[in-house]
Parts: sequence; C-alpha cells; structure tokens
Amino acid sequence: MSRHTPPHPVDIEGLFPELLPWRRQTVRLHPRPGAPTIHDSSVGGPLLWPQDQPWPVCDGEHYDRDTQEPYAGEVYLVPVVQLHRAHAPDAPFPQGRDLLQVLWCPYGHGELLCPLPRVYWRNSHDVHRVGPTPSPHAEASEKYIPDPCTLHPETVTEYPSWDLPEGLDDLLYERFYRLERETGWSYQYHLSDAPGIKIGGYPGWTQDPVWPECGWCEQPMDHLLTVSSWEYDGASWHTWLPAEDRPGDGEEPWGHERARAAQNPAGLMLGGVYVFECWSCPERPTDHWFDCS
Repeated sequence: MSRHTPPHPVDIEGLFPELLPWRRQTVRLHPRPGAPTIHDSSVGGPLLWPQDQPWPVCDGEHYDRDTQEPYAGEVYLVPVVQLHRAHAPDAPFPQGRDLLQVLWCPYGHGELLCPLPRVYWRNSHDVHRVGPTPSPHAEASEKYIPDPCTLHPETVTEYPSWDLPEGLDDLLYERFYRLERETGWSYQYHLSDAPGIKIGGYPGWTQDPVWPECGWCEQPMDHLLTVSSWEYDGASWHTWLPAEDRPGDGEEPWGHERARAAQNPAGLMLGGVYVFECWSCPERPTDHWFDCS
C-alpha cells in the first residue's frame, strides 16, 4: 500500500512567500512492519550485500546504551536503511549508483552514546552473489536495532523549522503566531519539516541544529538521512500522518490499531540520528549528529 501525506491545510507559500527560496524536497520512507527480502527497500531488513565483501564491523570503543559499560570486541553493524533508486527516484543518488545502504553499530559511541552509522552506495547490478546478513549482536540494546519494515517512499515538500535563518525567523514570527492563533495550525509542528525516517530535505531536529562542515571543502554538509523513532506525535499527526493510516472521522490516532502501528514502526528508541554527506566533493564524505530523546 502506498502512503500519501495529506495536502497542507493552508497555502504556505501564499502566506509566507519569503519561504520559497528555502523549499526542499524530502523522501519520507514510511516504514511499516513487514518481512522484506534482500531485494526490497527496507528499514532493518536483510541487505543485498556482496558475498565477496566482508560484512562491516565496529572495532572501536563502544558502550552499552543502558548500562554505559564499555563493550570490548568487534560488533557486526546492523542494517538500518536499504533504498533502491527505482523506489525513490527523487533521493540524491550519485551518478552510476542505484542502491543506498546505511548500517550502524548498535552500541553507544562518544559522549552522546550515539550509534555509529556508515553509508554505502552501490550499483545493484554488480552484486552477483549475495552474502548472508548477520544476526544482531545478542547483547546490543534493542532500542538501536530497527525491526524489519517494508518501505512506502513518498516525496513531499518541506520548509525549515529549527533551521530558519535568524533574520527570517524574526521577520515571520508574528505572522506564524497570528496563523496559529486564528487557525490552530502551528508552522513548526504542522507545516514545516516532516517527522520520521526520511532522505534529503531538512533534518528532523529534536534539539538545536548542528550542521557538520566537510573536512575537505570546509562547507556545510548536506542532509542525507534522518532516523528517528516517531513518524508523528501528539501535535504533528494532524498534518503528517498519512491518509492511509488515519482512523477516519477526525478521530485521534491513539485508539486505532493501524495508526498506532505507524507511529514507531521500527521499534527504535532514540531522539534522532542525522547522517550528512558533502555532495560537492566527489568522494561524498560523510558525518553524523545525534539528538538524545
């Protein structure tokens, strides 16, 4: 089943034409519990991984998320996202690549105890023999291991929320406030950037924005992927919950099985992991940031 975000309840660019230069496209992945195969686009599913390429491991310093005790030894990375270009042609695939695979170490790293992501771009036609996807490490926190989900990608338009330039934020503040007072629609929660797991567009920040700079060209990096727990919350569901998952008749989603299943389909428990690339550099170097929940 495809997923469709309802049209915005107001004409955002008509009300706030200053936002037009800041419009971006994002691909909402809309994961839903399922049994994906190696050939499917998925969250937490098995990967189309070449048999002759060793499965990546983390051998750095990592910690149990719950106890914060160090764990010594190599850990297989776990699949987070596999996305075929054919399923999301608007995603920022590099030339000659049609498959994105993002994995991470399901232990905490650094001061923020963040799962450590890695990005792989492939040409799927080069994968002739597929190796097995290892089981997650038995002692890793389930909060960092996504449950298998099939994807229903959808391209939507976003506008900056926490990323509004300071001068523009000051300029529009009173009009945002007036719109919310008169209609009940909050620019930040209902109209700006999409929640959930998504490719491109704006990061779904839960705290103040932190855009890494590229170590090569020293320019701000581009947002590749947001991985967060929630596809909607108590405010955002009014505009961001897909039509196919709504209970109907204006009901709130909390007592409806299909809507509840859409809220945290991958079973993750984190604020947000944000993966960045530099699309100006041929090597497309990566970085990441983590918001605690």
